[in-house]
Amino acid sequence: MSRHRRRGRDIHGVLLLDKPQGLSSNDALQKVKRLYNANRAGHTGALDPLATGMLPICLGEATKFSQFLLNSDKRYRVIAKLGQRTDTSDADGQVVQQRPVSFTQALLDMVLDNFRGDLRQVPSMYSALKYQGKKLYEYARQGIEVPREARSITVYQLQAVRCEGDELELEIYCSKGTYIRTIIDDLGELLGCGAHVVYLRRLQVATYPIERMVTLEQLNALLSQAIALDALLDPLLMPMDSPVDNYPEVNLLPVVAGYVKQGQTVQVAGVPASGIVRITEGEKRKFIGVGTVAEDGRLAPRRLVVERVVD
Repeated sequence: MSRHRRRGRDIHGVLLLDKPQGLSSNDALQKVKRLYNANRAGHTGALDPLATGMLPICLGEATKFSQFLLNSDKRYRVIAKLGQRTDTSDADGQVVQQRPVSFTQALLDMVLDNFRGDLRQVPSMYSALKYQGKKLYEYARQGIEVPREARSITVYQLQAVRCEGDELELEIYCSKGTYIRTIIDDLGELLGCGAHVVYLRRLQVATYPIERMVTLEQLNALLSQAIALDALLDPLLMPMDSPVDNYPEVNLLPVVAGYVKQGQTVQVAGVPASGIVRITEGEKRKFIGVGTVAEDGRLAPRRLVVERVVD
């Protein structure tokens, strides 16, 4: 009888991939997983194939905390082509309407102001949101339009970088769930000329540093130089707990942490706040997972790191 062996390495952390244009987020994920020979990997919110930029990819135990990055704020650079509206609101779609581009700077300033602050946004039919268990873009490809509820989003900053001829370039800092294609489509309609996305780059996710992004080409080049994977590739990873480093920390004595790691709720004095917390153990503040704190100070584990015992 053959013994079951885990496929790949137990490598844990977050890679800030600079996703190239034309590659789906899942394809990018699989390439990184193979390069690292990781046993588990997951991304933290898809980018369209047309889009480039920061795609955090979680490896190993970090995948348990990827959901927290889905809720984080994002920053984008986008270029809109004015005068044409497409069925997907980007350059991958079919042009459905063409109109002349003719508006004043005053009108542009007024229209842009409509997209700042707290907004209600109706998602595009060409999004991955689900309706009755099926993704919206699957309906759209069949020519079917289904009802979508407007969702609350916040655009913290929206700056016009350049407006030349039929191109408008913007930088947008926004909350989770914001569809940049929808903003551009709605903006084009208010300008009276239509618009669609021809370039989209995600500059930042949460507070991850832009300078830590790496390309697939860089990873492949390092892999060809490395004697072992951990020599050059592993140092590129952000810490496993980086998706939750903005949450309050609760540091536990090892004996108390032992109960939490067994899935038990414990009473903790002097907790930072109620809600989600990052749990660490001992003087070295070893990260062991995230939990929730009730108003009475009870700490319940929510997602825990599995510590594998090596034979």
